[in-house]
Amino acid sequence: MTEARMGSGQMFDNIADRYDRLNRIISMGVDQSWRRKTVAALSVGSGSRVLDLATGTGDLAIQIAETHPECEVVGVDPSVNMLKVGRGKVDAAQLGRRVTLMEGDAQSLPFDAGSFDAACIAFGIRNVPDRRRGLREMARVVRPGGRICVLELSEPKRGVLSPFARFHIRQVVPRLGAWLSGSAEYRYLQESIAAFPEPEEFAALMEEAGMKMVTLERLTFGVCCLYVAESLGEGGPARGAVIG
Repeated sequence: MTEARMGSGQMFDNIADRYDRLNRIISMGVDQSWRRKTVAALSVGSGSRVLDLATGTGDLAIQIAETHPECEVVGVDPSVNMLKVGRGKVDAAQLGRRVTLMEGDAQSLPFDAGSFDAACIAFGIRNVPDRRRGLREMARVVRPGGRICVLELSEPKRGVLSPFARFHIRQVVPRLGAWLSGSAEYRYLQESIAAFPEPEEFAALMEEAGMKMVTLERLTFGVCCLYVAESLGEGGPARGAVIG
């Protein structure tokens, strides 16, 4: 039996049954408010089609569908077990006619160019081996002018509370995760957050991938960042305004 690559779908298969509970405990429930901000930032209208990459157990996809009753949501994730949990949640919420969860790779999406009105990815871009390619795919499948939102954890480097936030990420998260799950996956979480680009650097990467930045918002003392951009379609990169 081969060992799962850290950040791969197989790794998340191993923790799928306890992923939601661990997220709530480790984030102290704040992850739900972060998702609500992401849904609002998508700025979708009635009848929109929205793509949720790294959908996992479907939290964000469900929240989009519940907030916008006329929208169709497609969630894509490489983890079979996470999707299984997510489909159960979709059925429980009676959203099966508007929310579709499917297995797939963010680096090679099976959708036509401009086939979505908006797209998002929450806590997943860190795990995409080729981030630039994943971002380009998002820009490709979203119509020009459509919103693209990336919600991602980060290590805050400034602010009076940043030392406490870094302590939580570096020490509390991996230990609490390992204790509750009996797995080493949450050590990977801390390491991947530490290795992630600085917010301004990642925003520049989004622009290089064919998006125009709208805002960059630091949430909860900088522990999480919400990147909001617009797709340029096949028009290529352009510099926009990044608002801290």
